[in-house]
Amino acid sequence: MAETVEFELVSPQKLLKSEAVEMVVVPGGDGDIGVLPGHSLLISTLRPGVIDIHEGGKVRESIFVGGGFLEISPERCTVLTEESTPVGDIDKAAADARLSAANDALASADDATRVAAEASVKVAEAMVAAASRAS
Repeated sequence: MAETVEFELVSPQKLLKSEAVEMVVVPGGDGDIGVLPGHSLLISTLRPGVIDIHEGGKVRESIFVGGGFLEISPERCTVLTEESTPVGDIDKAAADARLSAANDALASADDATRVAAEASVKVAEAMVAAASRAS
């Protein structure tokens, strides 16, 4: 059996996934991070995007996340996020509608709400890209 790293996906409500994986690629705040067994210690922000779980040299599963935080140790990769959806479960029309609504909210945002509106647009854009990838 190949060496593995424990991958955990955690929401504020519960542990969503915990399994040994050969490799996981996560959308870190400064770029994608490939995590293999023995990875150096790292704590990072997580930008909206897709987590790819690899097995046998291929992507076995893809999960959309709306951002969050990431902690990596030589044995474990833990992702903390408030929003996650298997990429195959994303409805493209709903993602497009979410992006349209986020852009409308940004267009009418004042100084107090602009940062939150911009963040909503980034998440919606990443979800649309993930939905397009699944098609």
